[in-house]
Amino acid sequence: MARFVQKLLPKRFRKKKVLIPVVRLHGAIMAGSAGMGRQSVSMAAVAPLLKKAFERSKAPVVAIEVNSPGGSPVQSRLIYRRIRELAAKHDKKVLVFCEDVAASGGYMIACAGDEIIADPSSIVGSIGVVSGGFGFVDLIRRIGVERRVYTAGQNKATLDPFQPEKPEDVAHLKSLQLDIHAIFIDLVRKSRGDKLANDPELFSGLFWSGGKGLELGLVDRLGDLHGVLTERFGEDVELEVIQAKKGFFSGLVGFGAEARSAALVRNLADVAEEKSLWGRYGL
Repeated sequence: MARFVQKLLPKRFRKKKVLIPVVRLHGAIMAGSAGMGRQSVSMAAVAPLLKKAFERSKAPVVAIEVNSPGGSPVQSRLIYRRIRELAAKHDKKVLVFCEDVAASGGYMIACAGDEIIADPSSIVGSIGVVSGGFGFVDLIRRIGVERRVYTAGQNKATLDPFQPEKPEDVAHLKSLQLDIHAIFIDLVRKSRGDKLANDPELFSGLFWSGGKGLELGLVDRLGDLHGVLTERFGEDVELEVIQAKKGFFSGLVGFGAEARSAALVRNLADVAEEKSLWGRYGL
């Protein structure tokens, strides 16, 4: 009611509000949609929200909330770069607020902030690269299944879970991981600069609480979205959460039983992967 009355008053009598756009990035980072009502983070989904937030010309800063255990390194880096491009284009400062977790790819995105603010109990860091899978060689032998694979290219079936693990395949994967890890480390170093502590464990893949992250230079201060923004811009600060519009058919994956079954199987696999990502941090 008070807001409605304010709109009726002439501009010179209205109470001046400081409007801060807020973009919330919540969920595992992946290229596609999470499905089944779950939240995920991808460049395709995030880009229009970021564009809208940075186009708020009167806003002194853009606030971004990150709550993610990581996921795709490519999507993470794309989002990081997009935030920095928009910040430069619109000459805006970016404040990133870490919630439960800003780890791995989630921390990579957080590095796009001019300042990173975390709760003392937030989990931050995990600057590393991980790959996981299963080996089913003994299982298929036990149940009498014969694996047949035909390739053009001797390495096309690298890391096939139904064949014995080869040392050369593992060595290739490790080399790939080291390349990606080096890119991650370089991004963090350029973003955080001399704020980073000289700690040998910093890029080992370990993760820490927000309080320890402050000591290590991974975050700039401790706090929360409302508290920090009120402290900086006064009691009249107003938050505008930028959200995607959901269409009526956005949750439907297909009307046929076959389409629904296929989508269900894909989503169950995605759920298991997401659970493992969150589970790595005890959540």
